[in-house]
Amino acid sequence: MKFKRTDLSRLYHAALQHFLKEGPGASIAPAHELGRQAIALGLETLDLARMHEVALVSLVLPGYSSSTSDGLMGRAGLFFAEAITPLEETHRGAREANIQLNHMVQTLSLRTQELAATVEELRQEVEQRRAMEESLRISQQTSSDLLKKSRELQEELRQLSRQLLTAQEEERKKISRELHDVIAQTLTGINVRLAALKTDSTVSNKTLQGKISSTQELVEKSVDIVHRFARELRPSVLDDLGLIPALQSFMTSYMQDTGIRVSLQAFAGIEQADGAIRTVLYRIAQEALTNVARHAQASQADLSIQNPHGGISMKITDNGCGFTVKGKSSAKKNNRLGLLGMRERVEMIGGTFCVESAPGKGTTILVELSSEATAPNPSQ
Repeated sequence: MKFKRTDLSRLYHAALQHFLKEGPGASIAPAHELGRQAIALGLETLDLARMHEVALVSLVLPGYSSSTSDGLMGRAGLFFAEAITPLEETHRGAREANIQLNHMVQTLSLRTQELAATVEELRQEVEQRRAMEESLRISQQTSSDLLKKSRELQEELRQLSRQLLTAQEEERKKISRELHDVIAQTLTGINVRLAALKTDSTVSNKTLQGKISSTQELVEKSVDIVHRFARELRPSVLDDLGLIPALQSFMTSYMQDTGIRVSLQAFAGIEQADGAIRTVLYRIAQEALTNVARHAQASQADLSIQNPHGGISMKITDNGCGFTVKGKSSAKKNNRLGLLGMRERVEMIGGTFCVESAPGKGTTILVELSSEATAPNPSQ
């Protein structure tokens, strides 16, 4: 079988690979033998140089850093120098070929460095692209969370609006019913009695006094009802005397009407708080105790107003049946403004509102205002 140039190229590739792999201890003799075989095939130094370049590109470039490639290039140069020794002995152009080979080796080294730099640039670009993709993903998630939160707030606002309208309508119905069923009938009775007194000239003085007294009782009853309406709409004692007397007055009527015992503890400095704050605390206490009477099946409730760290903390607890707290929107729709309405009142003055309850464990409502929230407003 005739030895061909392709066979020599394959042998050269394998011999150079073995020489580079074995390191400084490898024998250089195979390179010399390859040079002799090149002569037998009639090859020139440039032919062997091209063969060396092909082998070098496939063996040195892949997977090596520029510093490692430089070391391998040097050892490959020794191998090639030995391989062309037989050619140098037989061909006059060996020196020129060696110069050209050195130039090719240098060019190959530059190309290797340029390739390494290009690979590094590509790696950095890939990392930047990954960072941008991650940033975009986080931005999309944040936008999605904000949109979800916005929808939840819109739903809470719609629910609160419905509750406000329902509460207003219920209060109007109550006042209308009381006016029609009680005050109107009472006034009608007064009118009838006055008309009877006007036409009855034969009535005795004693009988007249009795009828006048009963008519006065009807007038007093009507006045009491009107006063009760006024207290429920806006207790005058809250403006005239302060929060603590207003709460005591409300709790006295509350205990008489419901039979539920209520205790009150409050620091005197609460009366120095802003009027809007005292109004909110009164309304929260009023609504919370009303809910206790309607739903808690409790026998005892406790209300305390403290002054932690210069702020204000109001706690209302009961020993009732409790309920499962499901979040901000857990207010019962038929509880006037419900829990959501109380929360809105508190947050309107810069405070925090918390409900703790569980079936069979009673309920605690906590309102907290920081010292910053209770500080006087210079603009007022």
